[in-house]
Amino acid sequence: MTTPNNGDTVTIDYVLRRGDGEIVGNTQETGPQQVTLGQGEIFPQIEQALTDMEVGGEKSVEIESDNAFGPRRDELVIDIPRENLPPEPAPQPGMAMQAQQPDGQPLTLYIVEVGEQSVKADGNHPLAGEDITFDITLREIQQAA
Repeated sequence: MTTPNNGDTVTIDYVLRRGDGEIVGNTQETGPQQVTLGQGEIFPQIEQALTDMEVGGEKSVEIESDNAFGPRRDELVIDIPRENLPPEPAPQPGMAMQAQQPDGQPLTLYIVEVGEQSVKADGNHPLAGEDITFDITLREIQQAA
């Protein structure tokens, strides 16, 4: 039985679901993903599941919101005066914008509401506050040198 270890690179397929079962991501669109275990590239719960799998194995991994994208934070929903935005492209709900946090770190904001004087933008990850499930299939193991 060959299972991956820290440092090995694995190729996986996955389907990502919200807690209600809605599919919000999968590798059918992006192609199989390669991940090096032990590098913090994926959720620790998925790394742990992969270390118990053989090539061709399938597993569902449920991750609670606090261990996934964290809780929703109301302070990350802000109003931005329209005069602080460039005129083009015109803001639309769902549009992503880049901002800078006070500590200099980048933050992606998603416009949720457009008014005449301001727009409401949300800096939470779209899956913040939600439990998620990854259905993973291990396709290949490349052992570390």
